[in-house]
Amino acid sequence: MTPVGTVRTGDPERSTLDKAADENFPVAPFFLPRAWRADLVAVYGFARLVDDIGDGDLAPGGADARLLGVPPEEAGDRVVLLDAFEADLRRVFDSTPGHPLLRRLQPTVRRAGLTPEPFLALIAANRQDQLVRRYATYGDLLAYCELSANPVGRLVLSVTGASTPERVRRSDAICTALQIVEHLQDVAEDLGRDRVYLPAEDMERFHVREADLAAPTAGASVRALVAYEAERARGLLNEGTPLVGSVHGRLRLLLAGFVAGGGAAIRAITAAEFDVLPGPPKPGKLQLLREVGVTLRGKG
Repeated sequence: MTPVGTVRTGDPERSTLDKAADENFPVAPFFLPRAWRADLVAVYGFARLVDDIGDGDLAPGGADARLLGVPPEEAGDRVVLLDAFEADLRRVFDSTPGHPLLRRLQPTVRRAGLTPEPFLALIAANRQDQLVRRYATYGDLLAYCELSANPVGRLVLSVTGASTPERVRRSDAICTALQIVEHLQDVAEDLGRDRVYLPAEDMERFHVREADLAAPTAGASVRALVAYEAERARGLLNEGTPLVGSVHGRLRLLLAGFVAGGGAAIRAITAAEFDVLPGPPKPGKLQLLREVGVTLRGKG
């Protein structure tokens, strides 16, 4: 998710990729082989753009819509844009796409032998965001994360040639944890979009109403709910952390960065005493580096 009111300006390809600096985790750090960096940036560009379409954060002027062949009168319709984006994605696999971010993705797809399924899942998640704005149960939220988050980890494993069933399972746990943490950081922002990713069953259990999420600061009930969900995310992160030790070299450092980003974000939420309503609690770079060290040592 990007902040409410944030729009992409200038060159549509560059402005999308520049958002990598704001993520909780490194997208394509310098220590990776050049080919991996190019592939990971291409995957990130796809994932970021589909989220920007789903969130309505495309730049004014309709450059992305034009690149996708959407007429000006429909450029504000997110479902139409997602449909056009899916059609252009399919060209990645059999012809030449129109959007520069998808043209950037095409060599990665060919080099790594990627299939359409994980990309289609990310589009499906953003379609779901247009229709589903509340989640009744934690299980419902996990099913959403299966579309919105887990495909990214699977793509990283595929791009780096490290995919196995066990690693995919661990990666799914990490990616779901990262998605839940992002939802916790963005409770107020998401409410501004009329979306609530806190399960209704948990809100009821902690006696939290939606009106409580609109307050300037969190009361005791909201803090208790956020603490509960943060602990769930920590459990998933711990479940997935053995993935880091299952690989070697620079890939191990990359995956440690992903896990550390989640761990540092949870620590930042905890340091804020679980009051996420004034704005997203964000970890500093020093905290992130410490978390990387903890992850590489295999300690929680």
